[in-house]
Amino acid sequence: MTATAEPRDSVTCPIAHPLDQGPDGVNRPGLYKNPAYHTIREAGTGVAEVIRANGTRAKLVTRYGDVIQVLRDHEAFSREAALDVDDVAGLEGTLLGLDRDAHATVRAVVKDRFTPSAVEGIRDRIEARAVARLDAMRKQGDPADLIREFALPFALDTIGDMLGVPQRDRLRFREWGEAFLSNDTLSRDDATAAEQAMAGYLAGLIEQRRQDPTGDLLSRIAVNGAHLPFDQMIKLPIALLVGGWDTTASSIGTYIQVLLTHPYGDHETGYRYLVDHPEAVPGAITELERMFSTSAGDEMPRRVVRDVTLPSGAALRAGDVVIPSHDAANYDPRVFSDPHRMDFGRTPNRHLSFGYGIHHCIGRHLGHVEVVTAIALLTRELPALRLAVPAEDIRHKPGQAVGGPIELPVAWS
Repeated sequence: MTATAEPRDSVTCPIAHPLDQGPDGVNRPGLYKNPAYHTIREAGTGVAEVIRANGTRAKLVTRYGDVIQVLRDHEAFSREAALDVDDVAGLEGTLLGLDRDAHATVRAVVKDRFTPSAVEGIRDRIEARAVARLDAMRKQGDPADLIREFALPFALDTIGDMLGVPQRDRLRFREWGEAFLSNDTLSRDDATAAEQAMAGYLAGLIEQRRQDPTGDLLSRIAVNGAHLPFDQMIKLPIALLVGGWDTTASSIGTYIQVLLTHPYGDHETGYRYLVDHPEAVPGAITELERMFSTSAGDEMPRRVVRDVTLPSGAALRAGDVVIPSHDAANYDPRVFSDPHRMDFGRTPNRHLSFGYGIHHCIGRHLGHVEVVTAIALLTRELPALRLAVPAEDIRHKPGQAVGGPIELPVAWS
């Protein structure tokens, strides 16, 4: 089944980035990736000149092999050297803004809590959280907003419990996180204020854990991360919290929207297929991750620090800003056969939606298990789930680094 728009004939460069940016400068995201990605990827070397929302120019890299090189070769491509052209404020000192040894030093403080085996060890707790949130939503009755009533609190519970954030304070992070991740709907001052509010709150919790460790992630950061500069120590839980809940909640909402609105095989919808084939859920989620990544603006920019030629033959010069696009690379026919067809059994499926190399998402295994758990639970317990509004009425978040539906009204009775 083809689930996304096919390439269009041509694209005039330089083009506005993000690719769905409107004439007023605001991103207008939707469910499907902009077909311009596919046109760019199949033309010339697959590298195009773009003008970003903040006025800076960059080269958009779209082919799988080229994207892999940009993400892997941290000697030639620097995240830290591109911080001055970031759209998102406050990434200095975070996992998203550090290079090489500095990045590895911060990551080492918590990485063992996010390995596949560590995540498998808490699977029962993840499933229990999902069941509790689904029970609460069902008791309130339908129609319900799947994002607000299920996906968001489930994701917040998971990462909040891991970190040790008190339950009463968790919803405050939605407001802070949305401001922190805003690309263009809020000013940098607003984003900075949100970051400072989160930092002040978490600094207090970390100081408490320093005095009285409890075994949670904040205790790990307070004790094992004591050697880090204070700024890096505080920004580590911010990155884990914001990335941990927003990406997961948005992915659940996006994938349910896709499953409820697209046929699959001989079934009316992909959702009905998974109701009848629960064993297919893990592979389905991997394919949905490939096709419908919730990272709304491609990978964060890198600056070229020495001249380099990509596998496509594109020549990059020291000082260039490059944006590797996993959205385009995930549809590269050189790697994925019939890439516009949704295939829950696609093997192998080495998509790049979680990044690659030293900056690959530290929570990729946790997030994948959470989404698989959520979709498996919904298809098992709510086989009659359906949208409660017309599909065309579902709006996606504008101007956010993490995309997805703002609300997803559903019914099941």
